[in-house]
Amino acid sequence: MGLSGGKDSAALAIYLYKKIPNLEYFFCDTHKELPETYEFLDRIKARLGIKIEYLSAERGFDHWLNVYGGYLPSPKSRWCTKQLKIVPLEKFVGEDDAISYVAIRADENREGYISTKPNIKAVFPFKEAGIDLAGVRKILDESGIGIPSYYEWRTRSGCYFCFYQRKYEWVMLAQEHPDLFAKAIEYEKMHSDGRTFTWTQKETLEELIARKDEILADHDKNLLRTKKASPNKPLSAILGQVLDAEDDSLPCQICHL
Repeated sequence: MGLSGGKDSAALAIYLYKKIPNLEYFFCDTHKELPETYEFLDRIKARLGIKIEYLSAERGFDHWLNVYGGYLPSPKSRWCTKQLKIVPLEKFVGEDDAISYVAIRADENREGYISTKPNIKAVFPFKEAGIDLAGVRKILDESGIGIPSYYEWRTRSGCYFCFYQRKYEWVMLAQEHPDLFAKAIEYEKMHSDGRTFTWTQKETLEELIARKDEILADHDKNLLRTKKASPNKPLSAILGQVLDAEDDSLPCQICHL
């Protein structure tokens, strides 16, 4: 069972750990994760008493960035997902027959990662049991594990420079982790041949952060409107809805499970 450092996979780990003895848990570590992700994984290990296998690619992000000619990953070219997530997982499984338990909820209309290898079979316990977002939150609350702290400003797990981040999430990355935001800017400036690659469409991160006040103001308006419609829901429960209104980009279907 793969853990991403997000709420759904954490809830599935809780749901399964007493049902399936000797279940193997893994985390595909890109070494470009948020500190909060590692903290949350430590919380899961301590609370459940499980071991998590940290899978790393033989070559890291910077190596593959050079292989792909400095072309930053994007929704149209998700080479990071392939090289840093899928390849390490399939190498870990090898040729053994394996069941991969996937944390897609009953209220989601997507498949996520399904291996093309015939020896890896995907199973969706939450879909089979009819467990939706409310069910996931109940599992996390009752376990005492809760949710990762980054859900206060970010809606998905994954690399700190994930290109699926919304504008607001980039601004908050600059606020919460200015060192990581600065590194993300460096990746945009690494090219010596005149090409320009950016993490977000149509603007560099420096251009984006120059619009910080505008982005925050628009977000606050949308947040206030959503809070009025759902006054009893916590921020983490409505943040995705707010950001969807601002930017309808879809998350990576393996990194955030």
